[in-house]
Amino acid sequence: MVIDPGDDIDEILAIVARHKLRVTAIIVTHSHIDHIGGAKKMKAATGAPVYLNENDLELYKHLGEQALMIGVADPEKTEIDLSPKDGDTIRAGRIEATVIHTPGHTPGSICLLVPQFSDRDGVESLEPPTLIAGDTLFRGSIGRTDLRGGSTRTILKSIKDKLLPLDDAVIVIPGHGEETTIGYERVHNPFLQLN
Repeated sequence: MVIDPGDDIDEILAIVARHKLRVTAIIVTHSHIDHIGGAKKMKAATGAPVYLNENDLELYKHLGEQALMIGVADPEKTEIDLSPKDGDTIRAGRIEATVIHTPGHTPGSICLLVPQFSDRDGVESLEPPTLIAGDTLFRGSIGRTDLRGGSTRTILKSIKDKLLPLDDAVIVIPGHGEETTIGYERVHNPFLQLN
């Protein structure tokens, strides 16, 4: 699966080719241009369906405004094939990701929780589960809420109700910056210490 193809589609496709992979899902955690701008190119190159939570469809219609704000060309839009909802499971090969709807950065923001999985020989991964957090949670911060559809109150509720109940060992891979863990953020993230 390819998650958040904002740009650099040629680089992503080179990695796919080098590892002899087949893309079966294009998952967009939210419809900001840096996460969805390359979805049409990725879909055209792979034929894989594009997943975007329905609560972000309206924001996706305004991609041109986002492009204008940052001074880039308005990317071509693609048809959205599937709308992942809270609790849905998305499978790609041996990977099985559970969708966690975490509105606040945008109305349709989602995270993906990938548990341990077995390899082809049935050997369990020793890695802890991984949370692909999009722009909901960062190391020491949270996603911005000052853009269209953002809400500080909502993102904090999403994090506290849906992400902080996860085990401390869960690795968090944010949409930008370095990875972290749920445990580290529970203790050190200043945005989560306010209440």
